[in-house]
Amino acid sequence: MKKKRFSIEQIVAVLKQAELGMPVADLIRQVGISEQIFHRWKKQYAGMQSDQVRELKQLQKRTGGSRSWLPS
Repeated sequence: MKKKRFSIEQIVAVLKQAELGMPVADLIRQVGISEQIFHRWKKQYAGMQSDQVRELKQLQKRTGGSRSWLPS
């Protein structure tokens, strides 16, 4: 399985920099992502705080292995 390059905390930090006024073009060049990925992150994680990120990670960890009941 492909390894993720950025953790959720890192993604939220990038989005916070954009909210604080850093130009998106400069930000995506510095981080090394495309504009499409930036907007996907913004859609998924916009407005999250660090405590919400921790809760999301815990939920994903809990539900990650319980998908065995889904039909293949």
